Amino acid sequence: MCLFRYDDDPEPEEQVPAGPLYVPVRPGSGAESVIRLFRTPLGARAAVGFTSTHRLTSVLGEHQPYIRLSESVLRTLCEPLGASLVTVDPALSAPAVPRGAARLPGLSPVQVLRAV
Repeated sequence: MCLFRYDDDPEPEEQVPAGPLYVPVRPGSGAESVIRLFRTPLGARAAVGFTSTHRLTSVLGEHQPYIRLSESVLRTLCEPLGASLVTVDPALSAPAVPRGAARLPGLSPVQVLRAV
């Protein structure tokens, strides 16, 4: 623990801009790309950005396409879609559960984010 406080130290609760992010996308109609949205374990929609291509590929794989966006632009694009949460550099991911798959009652999800 630091005994001294400096004026330029941000508070832990302060949101510090992450800078340009590598944002995962998926193919859209035509030649356009669409931002991939994810869900938190509690079901909230979230946009995801990574601070490096290495972090993106370690979570989503080498063939994941991406675009570069600032955090503020990512937030502005995704808020109308119901994704007001932006997660930077999530550590864990799991493949989406196939539709129609049986779920065991009483078990909680183990993934941090899953694709929508």
